[in-house]
Amino acid sequence: MEAVKKGTTIQSLQIGMGILDIIAKQGRPLKFTDIQDLTQITKSNLYKYLNTFTQLGILYRSKDTGEYILGSKIIEYGMAAVDQENVIDRISPYLYEINEKSSSTVVFSIWTHNGPIIVKDINTNRGFNIGAQIGTILPITSASGKVFMAFMDEQIISDWKANEFKQISSEMVTHLEEERIIVQEKGIAFAKEPLVSSVSSVSFPVLNYQKKLLGSVTVVGFTEKIPTNENHELSHYLIQVGSEISACFGFTAEERE
Repeated sequence: MEAVKKGTTIQSLQIGMGILDIIAKQGRPLKFTDIQDLTQITKSNLYKYLNTFTQLGILYRSKDTGEYILGSKIIEYGMAAVDQENVIDRISPYLYEINEKSSSTVVFSIWTHNGPIIVKDINTNRGFNIGAQIGTILPITSASGKVFMAFMDEQIISDWKANEFKQISSEMVTHLEEERIIVQEKGIAFAKEPLVSSVSSVSFPVLNYQKKLLGSVTVVGFTEKIPTNENHELSHYLIQVGSEISACFGFTAEERE
């Protein structure tokens, strides 16, 4: 087989990946016109790309709104790339337990270069809008975002932090930096209505024996049901179960100190 020449590329593939990159970076569902404005690709060509990606499961197009988001196949690739499938298998029983205990939606998020993304959700009430779903990239102001800010390697998240900080006030940046230290100490993060009005969240990290963050587990529900500090009964439970989950991967509570 003839060796591929260095620098040889397939232009159409580059264009297609560019479209996916733009959709991923927006972090929200996009209409066809939105994508065209962002890519400046002709309607006929863009339709072919989007239709192909949708058929392959790389993109998902809502039947109700016609908007596009990242599809299940891209999530599958992402989980395979960071070897998270086994993590999800091992923590799933805990997610169901937390869901039953809290009577609220429970999601598990992992890191991508665009920020934390939801890859698993346990939601017994599908009519309840938490403002996110599998494939949603979470902001730094969310409870999960705060966990990643607190426990991920600073070099890995530096670009993400810089981009996120551009979208919030300097006062909020200062508050988040102060809160980061508390999240590291307590092992739990809180966020009041970061995505949807009346919906708040509480999150804890899943760490391994190398003190590396494997992901975050987040409880999302009506604001009045979600704790705002570590003294709440549900917070005590989540800190405890969080320690149990991390212990499955060789992490011990003493290592956080």
